[in-house]
Amino acid sequence: MTADHFKPDRAMILAAGLGSRMQPLTRATPKPLIRVLNKTLLDHGLDALATAGVSQAVVNVHYLAGKIVTHVKNRKTPQVVISDERDELLDSGGGVKNALPLLGENPFFLLNADSFWMEGAVANLDILANAWSENHMDILLLLSPTGQAIGFDGRGDFFVNDGNTLSRRGERPSAPYAYVGAGIISPAIFANTPDEPFSLNLLFDNAIRKNRLCGVQMDGLWLHVGTPEAIDLAEQAIAKHAA
Repeated sequence: MTADHFKPDRAMILAAGLGSRMQPLTRATPKPLIRVLNKTLLDHGLDALATAGVSQAVVNVHYLAGKIVTHVKNRKTPQVVISDERDELLDSGGGVKNALPLLGENPFFLLNADSFWMEGAVANLDILANAWSENHMDILLLLSPTGQAIGFDGRGDFFVNDGNTLSRRGERPSAPYAYVGAGIISPAIFANTPDEPFSLNLLFDNAIRKNRLCGVQMDGLWLHVGTPEAIDLAEQAIAKHAA
């Protein structure tokens, strides 16, 4: 599949969730501001975007929103723009749709606030950009082999088919790849989507039906920081890697 040699200049980080699985740490601190190696999860993501050359990142907020707004207000690279969901949590898809006026007309990077990895030989956002082809894709997801992730004990999300298209695990007991919470997405696919809150899974499934949901394997090690215990696992993995 031929890449279009397009690299997104804008991005969105999904940071509005309640962080329920991270309790009790999230009772007073929103999950994006939980620290791993003395850096917030949100800053790990923003730093990756800065390295990729992204100039503007939209961050949506809902739970303990004021703390996130204060934290990012002086950030220059990338510049952070807030998409405010304090009145209503819009879910992942609805949150992105609400932010589209801030993201422009071109495909953009999309990160979960807890997307976190140790880079390999090539930066993973560059891997995404190099694999992106708007002629063949509506969404491109960054994937990790399930057996190579720290803190992940799930059954996997996707199978990779011909042309790097994806299919879901469905009723099968497991799938070889997990979505790491980073990708590139075309804003055009939000046409005719619900006005009420909805999940990005709606768009994933729409793209699967058109053979336009694609995936690329990450380089490095995915650190799935979803629970308090996973913080220690991530820090231990990083320390072992640095030794």
